[in-house]
Amino acid sequence: MSGITPSQTVGPYFAIALTPGGCDWTPTIGNDLVTPDAQGERIRIEGRVLDGDGKPIEDAMIEIWQADGAGRYAHPADARANPNAAFKGFGRAGTDASGHYRFDSVKPGAVPGTDRPQAPHVVFAVFARGMLRQCCTRMYFSDEKANAADPILTLVPRERRGTLIARRQEGSRHAVYRFDIRLQGEGETVFFDV
Repeated sequence: MSGITPSQTVGPYFAIALTPGGCDWTPTIGNDLVTPDAQGERIRIEGRVLDGDGKPIEDAMIEIWQADGAGRYAHPADARANPNAAFKGFGRAGTDASGHYRFDSVKPGAVPGTDRPQAPHVVFAVFARGMLRQCCTRMYFSDEKANAADPILTLVPRERRGTLIARRQEGSRHAVYRFDIRLQGEGETVFFDV
């Protein structure tokens, strides 16, 4: 028997990480990061996860980690004052049958870098069938002038940077940033070796 090898060969395995059973894990693993004390512009991040053939991946899991609106991380290594201590900056979402995902959050502020500040960004980890390890990438905001000097984004070849830029669209209640993730093939998202 011969034929084309499927574009994904492993999985799906990720439903267990998205269905916590009888426990209320929503504050820990949900896709709504906004807490009552979160300061900053409310945003929605949404997009699709696509395979190398441009087809939706319906059982991917996306994790994000970001700073708060003032550029502070909810992490012990970030010792700066944190008036919005309930905001953890971590979320998890699965994709639906069309490969769609979404997160509600606040737009992060610029964060310190080694020699200059990093532009506001969100770190993504993508887990999907056919992948033995997650892929890590960053999402930058199309309306940020700081992108031009970001020490990480400027390392990416100019012709590939667009795969890391989320386009702003106006939503009914808050700004929506569209960020599609393509795992391979033409227009593949830039992933980082971390």
